[in-house]
Amino acid sequence: MFESEKELIDLANSIGSTNVDDSGSSSMPPQSGCKHYSRKCLLRAPCCGEVFPCRLCHDAKKHEEEPDLKKRHRMNRHQVRLVVCIACGNEQASSAHCSSCGAQFAAYFCAVCNLFDDDLSKKQFHCDKCGICRVGGRDNFFHCDTCGACYSNELLGNHVCLPNAMRRDCPICFEYLFDSLEAPQVLRCGHTLHRKCLEDYSAHGGYTCPLCCSCVCDMRTAWQYLDEEIEHSPLPSELAGKRVDLLCNDCHEESDAPFHVLGLKCSNCGSYNTRRL
Repeated sequence: MFESEKELIDLANSIGSTNVDDSGSSSMPPQSGCKHYSRKCLLRAPCCGEVFPCRLCHDAKKHEEEPDLKKRHRMNRHQVRLVVCIACGNEQASSAHCSSCGAQFAAYFCAVCNLFDDDLSKKQFHCDKCGICRVGGRDNFFHCDTCGACYSNELLGNHVCLPNAMRRDCPICFEYLFDSLEAPQVLRCGHTLHRKCLEDYSAHGGYTCPLCCSCVCDMRTAWQYLDEEIEHSPLPSELAGKRVDLLCNDCHEESDAPFHVLGLKCSNCGSYNTRRL
């Protein structure tokens, strides 16, 4: 329990939870919280004992902004035990309502993740197999036991399964994918990365998976263009008829193909996404 209303107001104001007018009185907006979540309570961090609007606010201050590498740490959402009611300052065990004034902390509450959020447009749901809350609506997702995460129903029976495909870092930005706030993209090869990272990568000419080098999209039109370019670009006589061994990054078959400076075509699948052996 906070010793005074002013102490709570000062704390909440310092982290953006309430507004204080010129007279010093608090003005609590209908939807309180932070830029990440709309809620009416604060979290007592189990790691450092300090109070923050949410774990993301904690991580921003205690990890991203902390200059001392030895002091950097993140909050474990599952270990939160205490919350502080913004309305009355009561500190209590994590629950949906304040035990003192009866205020409802948020329209959505998950007792496992200690997630409070008034914005139901996110369609939050808790996945027992993931162990965390996700957004987008339970009916729109399925949990892939092999990949170890929830995927859109569009991928049900329509993706390559890789063990724990989501429990690794994005190969572009190196952020952990499993609980990232950025939308993931499952590639045709089964590897995953952030959708925004893929868009930026593609905008700079990237068309293969950063991990296995297979094509991330249908390249048949590009291969047809290369066929025409090679047909109209004969090599000098000393190189004409030369053949080389290659490995295809798409079908993973070894073959030999006519040498050309513009590309080496896989004789098995027709891809130019190949490497010379």
